[in-house]
Amino acid sequence: MGGSRSMIFADCSSSTAARLIPFGRSRLLCGGGALCARRRLHVGVAPSLPASLRTTLTVHSSPSPSLPVMNATMASEASAKVIDGKAVAKQIRDEITGEVSRMKDAIGVVPGLAVILVGDRKDSATYVRNKKKACQSVGINSFEVHLPEDTSEQEVLKHISVFNDDPSVHGILVQLPLPCHIDEQSILNAVSMEKDVDGFHPLNIGRLAMRGREPLFIPCTPKGCIELLHRYGFDIKGKRAVVIGRSNIVGMPAALLLQREDATVSIVHSRTKNPEEITRQADIIISAVGQPNMVRGSWIKPGAVIIDVGINPVEDAKSPRGYRLVGDVCYEEACEVASAITPVPGGVGPMTIAMLLSNTLTSAKRVHNFQ
Repeated sequence: MGGSRSMIFADCSSSTAARLIPFGRSRLLCGGGALCARRRLHVGVAPSLPASLRTTLTVHSSPSPSLPVMNATMASEASAKVIDGKAVAKQIRDEITGEVSRMKDAIGVVPGLAVILVGDRKDSATYVRNKKKACQSVGINSFEVHLPEDTSEQEVLKHISVFNDDPSVHGILVQLPLPCHIDEQSILNAVSMEKDVDGFHPLNIGRLAMRGREPLFIPCTPKGCIELLHRYGFDIKGKRAVVIGRSNIVGMPAALLLQREDATVSIVHSRTKNPEEITRQADIIISAVGQPNMVRGSWIKPGAVIIDVGINPVEDAKSPRGYRLVGDVCYEEACEVASAITPVPGGVGPMTIAMLLSNTLTSAKRVHNFQ
């Protein structure tokens, strides 16, 4: 795809994934005209992490000793290493399980996450169900309110108010997208900043953007992206980073986080001229646009590290479902150029839910001053 070709950019995140799968299925080609197929690549997995990491669960974690530590500028010899988000997310969930248990034993408090779902979208219901299962797996209490499609905005606000005032609830998540008659910003702004585990409150984003200020919560998907870079030992400081996409949910906060890590950051978006040329300068690429296989091998600097946030369905007659999921990056071509890449699925997705659990634990610890 050349720089002059028009591009459509969309949000990519767990909360908005329902918007990303419009099932206008397309048979996208990459890798010299062949469908981009995943290779079987070696994955380094750490079975456990040192105790010092089990209490932090922040974007400042050190790399696990069993995960491969690589430099972002290292040469890619045969094929890229896989950044295994599923394995890292399991490590984090294990850490959270230990911390939840320790907190319960010490002060008798169990973190609680409340989820509000409006409407009957099957994809949204699936996301909520997965979050509930994730809570159960680490010992976090989950509270769910499922409201009909025609619920008024005032009714949703009433439920948010109840959870805001409930001391057993430490995090509140409103599943997006909401029905058209409900103002999304009004709903998100109504969530108490102290319980905004999605990290979408304007004051949390404002603090993230300001030097010398710390947000109470960092949006889960961007936080997961940076956590992967840390846990695999990639050096961010002084590197050139390109974020493709500028959504409020992923692109913009990801760029702010990279900047906080002292990377030199560029943002590529739908009005960017010569996006391929800009992206090719990057040591680190985070792509979150919701366009299957948009980032080709020619866009990638040799040895770059790629975090692919995209989750896109493409037609696949061989799949029982008739489609398969691919990222924004043409995986086959990227493997020949990059030093490391997240797979889709199994990369950023599991990390998003892990960061949601981490934020909920952090909220409970903050409220009860538990170290």
